[in-house]
Amino acid sequence: MAAGGSLSIVEYFGGDDGYRCGYCKHENGNFSHGMWSHTMTVQDYQDLIDRGWRRSGKYVYKPIMNKTCCPQYTIRCHALNFHPSKTHKKTLKKVNRFLSKGEMPVEKHDEGHEGEPMDSVHEEGVQPPPQDPLKIDHSEVQDISTSPDTDTTNSAAPTMPRDDAEKTTNVTPKPGKGADPNRPLCRKAKDLRKERRLLKEQQKQQEAVSSSVNPAPSKSASNQPKSLEGFITESLPSDPLHRLEVRLVPVSFEDPDFLASYEESAALYARYQMTVHGDAPYECGESQFKRFLCDSPLEAETAPDGPDVGYGSFHQQYWLDGTIVAVGVLDILPSCVSSVYLYYHPDFSSLSLGTYSALREIAFTRQLQQQSPKLSYYYLGFYVHSCPKMRYKGQYRPSDLLCPETYTWVPIERCIPRLDISAYSRLNENAQAGDARALKELSRVLVLHRRTVMPYAAYARKRKGSNDEKEVEQYASLVGQTCAERILLYRA
Repeated sequence: MAAGGSLSIVEYFGGDDGYRCGYCKHENGNFSHGMWSHTMTVQDYQDLIDRGWRRSGKYVYKPIMNKTCCPQYTIRCHALNFHPSKTHKKTLKKVNRFLSKGEMPVEKHDEGHEGEPMDSVHEEGVQPPPQDPLKIDHSEVQDISTSPDTDTTNSAAPTMPRDDAEKTTNVTPKPGKGADPNRPLCRKAKDLRKERRLLKEQQKQQEAVSSSVNPAPSKSASNQPKSLEGFITESLPSDPLHRLEVRLVPVSFEDPDFLASYEESAALYARYQMTVHGDAPYECGESQFKRFLCDSPLEAETAPDGPDVGYGSFHQQYWLDGTIVAVGVLDILPSCVSSVYLYYHPDFSSLSLGTYSALREIAFTRQLQQQSPKLSYYYLGFYVHSCPKMRYKGQYRPSDLLCPETYTWVPIERCIPRLDISAYSRLNENAQAGDARALKELSRVLVLHRRTVMPYAAYARKRKGSNDEKEVEQYASLVGQTCAERILLYRA
């Protein structure tokens, strides 16, 4: 529960009407359930996004997966096990070259992938990497076919010890005494070579046995693939041409850093929306900026086992030489960092800032996990397989998609073949599996009526003849029994 005993309060709107899809542009093919969140604890929101909900400002919505034109699957990346792909490494090196030398790429890799619509949230799209991100970029790993202890340049039989070498020399025996009895009998060179081969094979077998019991450190062990953090700081001199500073500020008009940068951040948002998304000025003014990216229902919270920065909504600002060039809007929750949106200066689009910021956010998640062990996932919003330009999110691996029926996580590799056949799919392969938090007792759903908290059973008795039971049941089934018993559903 939030600090001070706060409770989540929502108003449910249903979801019968279709509206324009930001992905396929269908005029009325997008269907979702929605509710207005007056206030919400971070744990309640964590549980909601683990049931397919997502927020845009204070509006929280859940796509009707088997009805909407472009099904949107919640996707999460295992931040601790993430390894950057070849394309990710190229992006990081590209940004570092710009910072250190001022080299600005001419080509625009993100052109044609302008980002998600505002109601679907997150970053600019990028071209899918040409290889599986889980595969190691072997150009970054030293050759491990040889080890310091093995000299492959002289692979012949080992040199005989000096005493043995002397034994093979021809020594003329003393007259009348024949061969020296203290010396071994003379042997043919063929036999000596055969013996040396046998000795070599025995040595190899002994080494194999000893290495299996007590494996010796090899080059691959001492030279592990470079970490994400290593690539982020790679090749940056102590005095780069440009200085990039990443600042995390809480979304609060009581925070001095947030207030000081508010106007500059709002202006950057407007410029991004007009240039990248083609918005008219009235569509991306200060009021829209505040509503979508500054108004958050999440209560700022701290916990003994939580991260030092606490939980809640934040702006991660990228300052280049004293000017904001990009802002990532984030929610820090008990189990994850959830990316809400990204906007950036269009003049720097060739630096692939959408990809760069996602990689920085994964690194940030790993940093927070050191302080709060259960905070180990990075949520990228929705994965839309039916929209090719949105498939890039599946390249941040290992990652899972949320099954829309059982609300369990399924590795994306197992989901892709199903989604190639049908845009909507029950991703969980176990036909017997069900929703562990399915609604079982409608009477226990909490409602807020006339400033009084009560279970739905008591509310129904007070409101004789009330005809909202189906609506309340629909709401409770969507949020699940656990959340329905914690979140207050406002009833007029």
